[in-house]
Amino acid sequence: PMAAIGAVSRFTHKGAITAFAGVDPGANEPGTYEQRSVPTSKRGSSNLRKTLFQVMDVLIKTMPQDDPVYQFLDKKRAQGKPYYVYMTAGANKFLRIYYGRVKEYLATLPESN
Repeated sequence: PMAAIGAVSRFTHKGAITAFAGVDPGANEPGTYEQRSVPTSKRGSSNLRKTLFQVMDVLIKTMPQDDPVYQFLDKKRAQGKPYYVYMTAGANKFLRIYYGRVKEYLATLPESN
């Protein structure tokens, strides 16, 4: 499933990977109206988005209390956020953590010449 992301090193920052998956907030429309909530961009890989939602679904069903993404999802649900909002926010958090951990790991590898 995470193979859909490809080489993490090609993303310059964590926002780039969430944009690739389409779970980043979309751009606010210009004008005088201030939106409180902005729909996700939904650009990028629909298969990756589907996989991320499946991961969020498993987290909700298994309730791993020590998992930071589950804790985040549970907090958002407790706040009364709609399903799509907390699932997308959870997917975004999952990708940001994934990106950070992979980048950390890659930094420990010796340079290959």
